[in-house]
Amino acid sequence: MNGCIVAFCCEHSAYPAADLAGRLRLHYPESLRVIRVPCAGRVDVIHILKAFENGASAVLVLGCEDGACHHITGNTRAKERVKYCNMLLKEVEVDGRPVAMFNLSPNTPHKFVRAVNEITKIIKESGR
Repeated sequence: MNGCIVAFCCEHSAYPAADLAGRLRLHYPESLRVIRVPCAGRVDVIHILKAFENGASAVLVLGCEDGACHHITGNTRAKERVKYCNMLLKEVEVDGRPVAMFNLSPNTPHKFVRAVNEITKIIKESGR
């Protein structure tokens, strides 16, 4: 998992968008590792930290758009956890590794690719 980007993808939104991006042959980094989750709200801080422990350069949490979560508040919980994780990493002075949350719908493969490319740009700019 060294140097990869881990993307926790909600099975109702981001995972179908990622699948569609692949079927459309849209370009995104080969270092991306997609992990399908029942809801972005199920991604805990420990999962994000474990990804970094295993060598990830960045972690994305990709969930449903606001107001469209199949589990009502899963995307809101995920957003709060990402915010907390960033604060925690900064507090222990390991804030060079980006953690980001993006909201998208299942039929937005270009938005998925844009999110991945955005985090890739941040990694390259930080020299990771």
